[in-house]
Formats: sequence, C-alpha cells, structure tokens
Amino acid sequence: MTYLAPRQGLFAIIILVSFCLQTLLLVISTDQQLTKSREQKGEQMVAQLIDEARLSLENKDRVSLSVIANRYTSEQDVARIVIKDSNDEILVPVGNAPMQQGDTISQMATKGDAVIGSVALTLKDISKGEIIAMQWPFVIGSLIFHLFLWLLYGYVARPTKEQINALSRDIQDLHREQYVQSGQLSYGRAPNENYAEERDSATVSNDTLNSTVNNNVNNDTATPSDETGKTNKVSAAGIHDELNAYLKSQQTNSSDSQTSSSTSTDVTQSSRSTSTVNSSTDAQASAGINSSSAHKFTSSASKLSANRAFDTVSVQIMFHDEYDMLERLAPEMRMPYLALCTQLLNQAITELLKQPLLLGVSVVNEPLFDEVGACAVLKADNSHAKAALAGVMLGKLYLMLNKIIHEKHIELSRFALPAKAGVSDEAQTQAMTQLLKSVGRKEQMLILLPNSGLKQIGSHVQVKSLKRPTTVYERECAVFDGVNDAMIQRLATVRNAVLMTGTEDEEQEIAD
Repeated sequence: MTYLAPRQGLFAIIILVSFCLQTLLLVISTDQQLTKSREQKGEQMVAQLIDEARLSLENKDRVSLSVIANRYTSEQDVARIVIKDSNDEILVPVGNAPMQQGDTISQMATKGDAVIGSVALTLKDISKGEIIAMQWPFVIGSLIFHLFLWLLYGYVARPTKEQINALSRDIQDLHREQYVQSGQLSYGRAPNENYAEERDSATVSNDTLNSTVNNNVNNDTATPSDETGKTNKVSAAGIHDELNAYLKSQQTNSSDSQTSSSTSTDVTQSSRSTSTVNSSTDAQASAGINSSSAHKFTSSASKLSANRAFDTVSVQIMFHDEYDMLERLAPEMRMPYLALCTQLLNQAITELLKQPLLLGVSVVNEPLFDEVGACAVLKADNSHAKAALAGVMLGKLYLMLNKIIHEKHIELSRFALPAKAGVSDEAQTQAMTQLLKSVGRKEQMLILLPNSGLKQIGSHVQVKSLKRPTTVYERECAVFDGVNDAMIQRLATVRNAVLMTGTEDEEQEIAD
C-alpha cells in the first residue's frame, strides 16, 4: 500500500504562498522600473514641448498650442497635457482620462528671465494586469516550477516500510502505556505491581523457611540433645509440623543406635528431607502466586465482562467546572448553591420513582452535593425492576433541571455551573468517575452498563459510541443520544412536577 507524504497539504499551502510572494515581488520590481523610465521620458517630453511651443505660448496662439499638444498626447504613456499662460490661466487642455491619471510633471516656460507660461503633463498609471501580461512567460514558468516541487516532495517524502513499521510500533506502545495508566487510575496500581509485591513477599517467606530448616539440620548434626530443646520452641504449622516430626523420629533412632554411621545417615536423610521440603514450599508459594494472579485476572475480567450481573446502578452527577470556579467561590455563596443542587436531585429522585414504569426500584442512599458532585445509588428490589432505565432517566432528568437552573441564574447574574452525568453499575463506579473527568462534556451523559442493562434501556433510549477511544472503558462506554416520544413526555412531566414542588416550597417558606 502506497502512503502519501506527511503533511502534503501543508506543503501545498507553503508552495502556493511562495508562488504568490514571488509574483508579487515581480510586479513590484517591474512597477518601480517602469515608473522610473516613464518619469524620465515625461521630463524629456515636457522640455521638448516647451521648446516647440515657446513662440506660440508667448503670443497665446491657442490653435498652434493645441496642434502641438495633440501630437504629444498620441503617445501611449501620456494621459493629459495642460498649457497655461503667465497668469496661470489655462490656454490649452488636451486629453481627458481621469481613470488613467498617474504622476504629473510640471515645468515653467521661460524666455530669458521672464516666465511666459507653464506646461503640466500627466502620465498614465501603470496597471498591474499589464505588468503580469507583459511577464506572462515568467509567471507561467514559476507556476510550473512550484507544481513540480510539490509533486517531487510527494514522491520523495513518502514514508518507507521501515518508517511505517516503526510508527506502528510506537503507536502500539503508546496505546499500551495509556491502557496501563488507565488501569492504575482505576484500581490504584497496575496488576504487574501487585504480582511483583506478592512474588517478593513469597520469596522472603521462602528464604526464611529455608534458613530455619537448614539451621535445624545443622544443629541436629552438632548436638542432638540441644536440638531437641530448640525444635520444641519452633512454632509452625503444616509443613513445619511434618518436618519436626520427621526430625524427632530421626533423633530418636540416632540416640538408640549410638553409632556414628547411623548419625551420618540421619544427617544425609535430614538434608534430603530439607531439600524436598524446600522444593514443596517453592511449589506451594508459586501456586499461591499463580492463584492470586488468576483471581485478580478473573476479577478484572468480570468487571470488563459484558455479561456481568448487577442489581444496583450508580448515577454520578459532576459539575463541568473547567476553571475551578467552585473552589474559589466564597463559602457563604458555595454552600447555598450546593444545598440547592442537593434539594433538586432529591426531589427529582422522589418524583421519578413514582412512575409506574419504575416500579420496584428504590434509592439506597441520600445523595449530597460537594465540590465534585453527587452520586445516587438505585437498587432493583426484584428481578422485574428496571434499575438501569431508572438510572438513565434520573441522569437525563437532572441534566434538564440543571440546565433550567443554570440559565435562570445566568440571567440573574448569579453563580451556577453546567453539569454532566454518568450511569454505571457498582463494578464500574470508579471507571465511570475517571471517564467523566477525562472525556465527559457539558450537558452530556455517559453510560457504562452490561448487556442486560443496555437491553433494559434499548427500547426507550438511543446511544452512540465514543469517538476515537483509547482505553477499554472508553470503547465499552456509550453516550446518551436521545429518547423516544413517550420517554420525552414522562421526563417532561416529572421535570414540571419537580419545578412545581420547588415553587410550592418557596411559597410556603414565604408564608411562614
């Protein structure tokens, strides 16, 4: 497969700018040259005209002056000639082209020391189009040359196979690093770190056990009676008990036989048993590490599984605060605003759960807003309850209410922030928090649910995928894209009920 040169469009823009600048410089330089040559020519024509018209100008012979002036206006560069007498009265105006007027050259006509009149000659202005028409071979040649440079760049700068392979490897490494970083943010640290720590701890415990066994065997060889007392002080379970029992039996046999050969045999057998126990200990430690790693892998896979079971849904509401305005707000203004948001969310939950469609869904906690946002947890009390649909409806309902409150506060020049929402099951709560912070946008709702949850909302809600996902969670995450007409009517009804409830509460407070 043939790839284009990198940034070939940008190079085309550079080539076009270069061509335009070159043409502009050509026009400017040619204009200056023509202007100088025309000025010199105009001065010579004026001097020659004065010499020819001196006698007629002295006699104020208009007819002769007109004939002489008309002969000069036939020149291509002359636009107008005006001849005046000594009193500055116009005797002969020849030529009238105001749209072509350019520089005017004036000179006094004298006879001796006396001034007998003046002559003003106006040259035509130089047209830029005429200059380009004059220089058309150079302009076309420059255009062809720049096109050739662009084509040559597109051919020479194409990436080779080695560069494409290196770029693909860099992209894969970048995606792998982003995936590891997202895992660290979601779970606190990467699985490799957990495995390394468990392996180090297992190695330390294994080394401790080996040193204990070796010390026991060495002490048994040196002084069997003292070893009996030391062995009784060792507190161990499992393998340690079996090892101690074996060593005691060997000590008993060695004391009964009272022979050095028997003692050496016991030491040899003890050493062999020690190596056997060490190998079994290593195997058990490795098995423990493998089982722990397998457990973590299974746990992670269960969190990412699209078929995972769930009965509770978390609805996270976050402020879209790009400039950290809420933290800079004074407490006497921040606390009432957070209390208003909390009251609005609780009223929305109360009115929403009254819908017959959400029968069997209950709220687990009482959400409270802080500087980050709030989290409401909904639970399905039976298998027929639609907790996922309730969570999506609650998220959309609060976004609708917050938009109204935000616009009203802005009209009244009060502080308010837009919001964004995220709906997920409990296994994906931390992942949803990271998604809202990284890819969440204003007035947007993200959905991270298993297949059973998406099936609940499928007949009421339309969703779409995130553009250009970089992590596993971004690939599984869906974005709220709309609802059907029936759901719009339900949400509008609940929204009006919540707003009316807030209005009644305010009226009651005013009456009290």
